[in-house]
Amino acid sequence: MIKTGITDNRQSKIEIKMEIIILGTGCAKCKTTYEVVKKVIDENKIDANLTKIEDIMEIMKFNVMMLPAVVVDGVVKIKGKVPSEKEVKALFV
Repeated sequence: MIKTGITDNRQSKIEIKMEIIILGTGCAKCKTTYEVVKKVIDENKIDANLTKIEDIMEIMKFNVMMLPAVVVDGVVKIKGKVPSEKEVKALFV
């Protein structure tokens, strides 16, 4: 993602990394979701920060009732299933 901004009367491009969060309590499906997303990021050289949240109190802040879930830049994109590599890749296009 590239944002354009004005600084000192000059236009500049600022590169912003995509923020991806895997929500899950540590079950097998949550771990598999993390691995699928990590594989897609690595294989496609996507510039992203990938983190995992397992604390149920933190997960509840996303108003998600089904896990695992994939959050991209603060928006829940996938929930309640292990996504395929194709589904994950579609999130980054």
